Amino acid sequence: MVRITFLGTGGGRFATIYQARATGGFYVEDGRNVHVDPGPGALVRMRSVGLDPMATHAILISHCHPDHYLDAEVLIEAMTEGGTRKQGILAGSRSVIEGDGEFGPAISKYHLSKPKTVKVMTPSSKVSIKPVDVTATWSAHSDTSSIGFRMITSAGTISYVSDTQLVEPVIKAHRKCRLMIACVTRPLGQRIPHHLSTEDAGYLIDKIKPEMAVITHFGMRVVQENPETQAKWIEDKTGIRTVAARDFMMLDMRKDEIAVSDRILNNAPP
Repeated sequence: MVRITFLGTGGGRFATIYQARATGGFYVEDGRNVHVDPGPGALVRMRSVGLDPMATHAILISHCHPDHYLDAEVLIEAMTEGGTRKQGILAGSRSVIEGDGEFGPAISKYHLSKPKTVKVMTPSSKVSIKPVDVTATWSAHSDTSSIGFRMITSAGTISYVSDTQLVEPVIKAHRKCRLMIACVTRPLGQRIPHHLSTEDAGYLIDKIKPEMAVITHFGMRVVQENPETQAKWIEDKTGIRTVAARDFMMLDMRKDEIAVSDRILNNAPP
């Protein structure tokens, strides 16, 4: 079984500034533990639901905006046991690791020296955190080195569509996934450049037809207009089961089903 814990479902400037939703990214457990896009508060959110940051084996960062990377350095320290053991994997966009134009780098040279493996990811590049194999995917965002991730796990393929405009290479990169996790920062009728709106997410999900889709990384407008309403619109439009993630929601991904875990009720902070 693969478990996915949503350590935050907010994104964008104002939802992050006001913490309208938490912004800790999500955590995948499949023999090895992978933290994806650990934004502001990721460490605190991990501790609040009983996840041990020192048990992390890899950190993946899609691009160099603070709602996706801000807690990465302290989590690198956790992954490397306070910097005392050269272990773990850090993989991210060129902007995150090396800097690219006006973006980044997001990680200090000191922290880059701590993991066993540091990898700049560009579309189609790969890294293995056995048994999880990760491929970087296309993204069309204001940080032009942005990527998404495609993770082959023991229970099937998880596709993560980070902040992006809807373009054909993004659609192509995420075909044949079992679970799609998509960042949706804008609600119906309020599309802006470089991000997915509800309509865009619906089109993407309809083209890819995953077994299940999860929308997350909600901007303030989505929070105000109700993420569940946006998910229902997508599900009605596509016929694909679509869930609006909640802070601290857990998914249990088995070979025969993908289910929202009841443990959210026990583990969620007040």
